[in-house]
Amino acid sequence: MLPASIMDIIRDRLGDRLDDFLIPPPIFDAMQGEFLAFDLDAGSLTTRFPVLEEYLNPYGAMQGGMVAAAVDNTFGPLSLLVAPPNVTRRLEMKYSRPVTTDLEAITVTARFLGRQGKQLTFSAEVRDPQGMLLARAQAIHWIVAEDEDKNGGFP
Repeated sequence: MLPASIMDIIRDRLGDRLDDFLIPPPIFDAMQGEFLAFDLDAGSLTTRFPVLEEYLNPYGAMQGGMVAAAVDNTFGPLSLLVAPPNVTRRLEMKYSRPVTTDLEAITVTARFLGRQGKQLTFSAEVRDPQGMLLARAQAIHWIVAEDEDKNGGFP
């Protein structure tokens, strides 16, 4: 499936609820995210994000929160491709190497691991252009049903 069609698939899945969501989310565009690959059978989505100077911490590396934002910006679209509308409940990051501007971009590959009731589980790897592992992530998402109460479906 062509990456350009990912947003079309999400729009189709949301149907009449499309107007309830910002597709694509403004933060994905602001971070200059790009879809590279999507495999529905494998439950995986790969994106690329540039390493921009405005994302740097005092050490000259991409701030960990921006790396986490790139991961969350990959989990989000994947979650809408494999499940009903949902939100990130917990995101855990493990950083292995700094993301410096000489890398130009990072690639995030997210995988859907499974569903248990309203809970979705995901994992991701962040790599440099040569394929070196920079960080790993795990996330738990919560499916939000239309008829849930005001707390957004959280128990």
